Amino acid sequence: MKPLFDFLVKLCILSVILWVVILYGPVSGVIQLPAVLSAWVLVFVNTVAGYLLFEYAFEKESAVFTKFVFGGLVVRLLILMLAVAVVIIRKMVDTDQFVFSLFAFYCSYVILEILGYQKKNKQKKKAA
Repeated sequence: MKPLFDFLVKLCILSVILWVVILYGPVSGVIQLPAVLSAWVLVFVNTVAGYLLFEYAFEKESAVFTKFVFGGLVVRLLILMLAVAVVIIRKMVDTDQFVFSLFAFYCSYVILEILGYQKKNKQKKKAA
């Protein structure tokens, strides 16, 4: 369970850093917080779900691992695209800031998710 805790701690640290930059950065007065917050929530939930699926499937056989990790990726992306479409079509927030924030958060968090996968794999190799 330690890699999960480490991942969540790093995710929270990255979130705090990003929010400090958003709230106190040079363009903080122009940012519409509902757009940025909704993008962050979508990406944060997506990232946590992806890592939890990876944790669940990690010790399973190869076929199960592949189904959960890659199948989960497809399902998560479809849900994310559906949520983005709903937000944009219903004009719930400023579209430009929402899409830009979603892209920025997704790029940042997917890197962290991949590093979490690598760390878990390295710990397994050390134990073996």
